[in-house]
Amino acid sequence: MNLVELNKVARAMVAPGRGILAADESSGTIKKRFDAIGVDCSADSRRDYRELLFRSADAMSNYISGVILYDETIRQSARDGTPLVRLIEQSGALPGIKVDKGAKPLALCPGELVTEGLDGLRERLVEYRDLGAKFAKWRAVIDIGAGIPSAACIRANAHALARYAALCQEEGIVPIVEPEVLMDGDHDADRCYVVTEWALKTLYGELYEARVALEGTVLKPNMVVAGKKSPKRASVAEVAEKTVRVLKTCVPAAVPGIAFLSGGQSDEAATAHLDAMNRIGGLPWALTFSYGRALQAAPQQAWSGRPENVAAAQHAFAHRARMNGLAALGQWQADLEEKRAA
Repeated sequence: MNLVELNKVARAMVAPGRGILAADESSGTIKKRFDAIGVDCSADSRRDYRELLFRSADAMSNYISGVILYDETIRQSARDGTPLVRLIEQSGALPGIKVDKGAKPLALCPGELVTEGLDGLRERLVEYRDLGAKFAKWRAVIDIGAGIPSAACIRANAHALARYAALCQEEGIVPIVEPEVLMDGDHDADRCYVVTEWALKTLYGELYEARVALEGTVLKPNMVVAGKKSPKRASVAEVAEKTVRVLKTCVPAAVPGIAFLSGGQSDEAATAHLDAMNRIGGLPWALTFSYGRALQAAPQQAWSGRPENVAAAQHAFAHRARMNGLAALGQWQADLEEKRAA
């Protein structure tokens, strides 16, 4: 393990004003999104859409530090034969890869999930590294409900994340560790805080036991928000304060940066929350974004599968990337969204 190189990559992933594009939707997930805009979900249409994003010069060169790819995408080439990985590299961003095999029911824990994919991971990481991946991602899913999460769920997912992270570093790949506390349900932000704290404290204990060098990692957590069905909504200021507080309580300063998931928030809410956190200041790590839907919903709608809409889609992508880039610097303003809409 070359910790100097791992740290260099991790810091590039959370560079000031830049964030990570999560373009690692499974074939099933992207089919749902394509169905919503009336686009046939084929290997070619998925390729065309992702090529559209990766050729968005303004967004990719100025605001995107890295792209998380799916197994299919890291092997695909653009229409002109250029590997999609090469397009990402040419923009100055880093290619990454989703390596988990998805969340499956956790035995003897009704309603809870554990992420699988450790079997054969060492060999897959070698292949992905040879295909150009500089970092990887593994997502754990923790739900809040009546009697859950359980200690078994928290521990099982933290342990799997730590084993994955150790394997990544052994192969010279920076691991993104993603313990996502879901915003489904009717819990309030205080309940989210408690579960997020529990998940993060357990995770960093497991990473320590697994000998993972924190300087060569990036954390991808949820924000402390109320559940979608909660009648008690949290303000932007409350989300920012609670999220920063739980991170200061749990995340060692050795971690280079934290790239938040959007987790089902609206485009503007995810941006506003990130901006508010960065305005607090005095933080030991960089705070940026690793958004999927919150970066892609607008360009997907603008594109709708039509070649004549590519420029409009790229413009929509560049706008969302710029807004989040500003938020990562604590310089976003709501009227910038209004001017765009006008």
